[in-house]
Amino acid sequence: MDAVNRLGEESPVVIFSKSNCCMSHSIETLIRNFGANPTVYKLDELPKGKKMEKALIEMGCNPSTPAIFIGKEFVGGSDEVMSLNVKGKLKELLINANAIWI
Repeated sequence: MDAVNRLGEESPVVIFSKSNCCMSHSIETLIRNFGANPTVYKLDELPKGKKMEKALIEMGCNPSTPAIFIGKEFVGGSDEVMSLNVKGKLKELLINANAIWI
């Protein structure tokens, strides 16, 4: 779990995803449409991806991908990010994390 948290704190927006996960792609696209440039870790392409996936599940992310960190904080999965977007709070979070400037 430490590795996941450490990677999640490396940039303003971090997405843990899988190559074949359509929701991961959708969340990445949503965040990019705000003008942010997230760091994306594709778990199925990383040597320790299975361990990271297990850690994400332990953190409460079920399914394990996508898992999103914004501003060094674990936000959650696609449901949480979509909810933030619907409430108009995702943009504010991205601004506060210095992921976008508006």
